[in-house]
Amino acid sequence: MNVTDRFLKYVSYDTQSSETSGKTPSTPGQRVLAEAIAEELKQTGLEDITLDDNCCLMATLPASTTKKIPVIGFIAHLDTSPDMPGKNVRPRIVTYEGGDIVLSGTGETVLSPGMFPELNDYVGQDIIVTDGTTLLGADDKAGISAIISAMQYFTEHPEAEHGKIRIAFTPDEETGQGADHFDVEKFGCEWAYTIDGGPIGELEYENFNAAAAKVSFKGLNVHPGTAKGKMVNASLLAVEFASWLPVIKRPEYTEGYEGFFHLTHMSGTVEEASLSYLIRDHDRKLFEQKKQMLQSLTHLMNERHPGSARLEMRDQYYNMREMVEPKKHIINLALDAMKAAGVKPVVKPIRGGTDGARLSFMGLPCPNIFAGGLNFHGRYEFLPVRSLEKSMETIIKIIELLTKQS
Repeated sequence: MNVTDRFLKYVSYDTQSSETSGKTPSTPGQRVLAEAIAEELKQTGLEDITLDDNCCLMATLPASTTKKIPVIGFIAHLDTSPDMPGKNVRPRIVTYEGGDIVLSGTGETVLSPGMFPELNDYVGQDIIVTDGTTLLGADDKAGISAIISAMQYFTEHPEAEHGKIRIAFTPDEETGQGADHFDVEKFGCEWAYTIDGGPIGELEYENFNAAAAKVSFKGLNVHPGTAKGKMVNASLLAVEFASWLPVIKRPEYTEGYEGFFHLTHMSGTVEEASLSYLIRDHDRKLFEQKKQMLQSLTHLMNERHPGSARLEMRDQYYNMREMVEPKKHIINLALDAMKAAGVKPVVKPIRGGTDGARLSFMGLPCPNIFAGGLNFHGRYEFLPVRSLEKSMETIIKIIELLTKQS
């Protein structure tokens, strides 16, 4: 099975994760896919295949040489985003010749270079698109496909020397829980790479510092006819609070290393209301300042309306740069592998996070490498076939170059 066929097979599994189930994995479809992959790994010739109660799947490609070579790993995640349906994905391969791609049968959903100019980079290539009703699932079934296809390459080429390689597929990365139950000691690697990046060439070892916050508001509801001097409208308190945050620090106004406050959910009545935020910044100092701003604004609201506001806030992950950069040879190996695969490296900060961010702080340095997809988490997601193939080749080259260096 080639890497494209493998990807088309995996996207048929509904593995959309849930932020509210309170379980691990958060949805049963993730385990269904993990069990299918475990059987496939067995047939491919991998060993030490384990699938634990938390749906973390690990396996080993045994060393083909007695040379002393560092044990490294490759990691991807099983789930797809809760932001868009992942059931009944109907992928289609299109040879892109420029212009618009009509995704839906009605013609209402169009993948256009007018909206997504990056499409122009793939003229003349085969790309995999959706039917306009679901996401595609390249995040991160492309990563899974690239890893397993690279392992298959080595089982089919026993003459190719390599050390012991470990692979792992985790649940619930999209809800920030992918590393919650990851056993770094059991994985047993000196370092690893997540194959969870976007367009071809991406190499990332910087990510946001991240926190989640919920501000709850308590009001006082009385009949509006006699409300003067008595009513406190919790929904209006929430609106007022949101207006205090700087507009230019919203995601739609930021790029590169710029952080933001992202309002992800709001609800409200006269008596109760709430705002949910994601807080992001690459700079740890600026990250802490953003958290302090929410605390200060909550205090201000309570000064104006005593007892009306309550802030809950928790850190989610931190910038992996401080853990990875001291071991720059990990980055250099990936850069050299991309070049050997005919890929131009694009080193950039992640405007998001990966399992690798948390794993790096758990003792497993873990940069992120492209899987090839674009426009994640929505109906306009697409995956150039060549990019997927080059992701697989980059993994192979990392293993080959590490063997030579050792």
